[in-house]
Amino acid sequence: MRLLVVAAVALLLQACQSTGDDLTPAQERAEIRLMRHNVLNELTKVSPQAKQEIERSAGYAVFSNAQINIILFAAGTGYGVVKNNLTGKETFMEMGEAGVGLGLGAKDFRAVFVFHTEKALNQFVEQGWAFGAEADAAAKSNEKGGQKSYGVTLGNITVYQLTENGLALQATVKGTKYWQSSRLN
Repeated sequence: MRLLVVAAVALLLQACQSTGDDLTPAQERAEIRLMRHNVLNELTKVSPQAKQEIERSAGYAVFSNAQINIILFAAGTGYGVVKNNLTGKETFMEMGEAGVGLGLGAKDFRAVFVFHTEKALNQFVEQGWAFGAEADAAAKSNEKGGQKSYGVTLGNITVYQLTENGLALQATVKGTKYWQSSRLN
């Protein structure tokens, strides 16, 4: 148990560093864009319909997240970028989450939000709150292991999640806050 807690905290701390403390804002934006490119390529491999869905949408967001769940408490942090398909504008954002529920584990994952309306996109960028419940099981290290990724539609937003690394079995209720990065915008 103690080893799992240490590993979970180490994973979270590693992911908390967005792309690196020694990078300039321009370099950090370039790293986030590269992450977005890689995640979208991976998403279209596991969910081919996602590419057309993104192209037809008002916009989309791609986030890199790390999350830990220790018995009754869950926490996470991350960063990403929102792309408005109608204007071409990018908004760089950060996120943090906290929740309660049963579970144990840590995971490093990517989330893709597809905004089907301009109103949903603007509301996400300007207000950024999300509340929800999550139940999942993930076991993946590098290319080994497995996960399932399905798009879940909530109102005018479809969310896809891809696990990069981690071992988690959890059922939580959580709140997540997304906000614009003052350093990168």
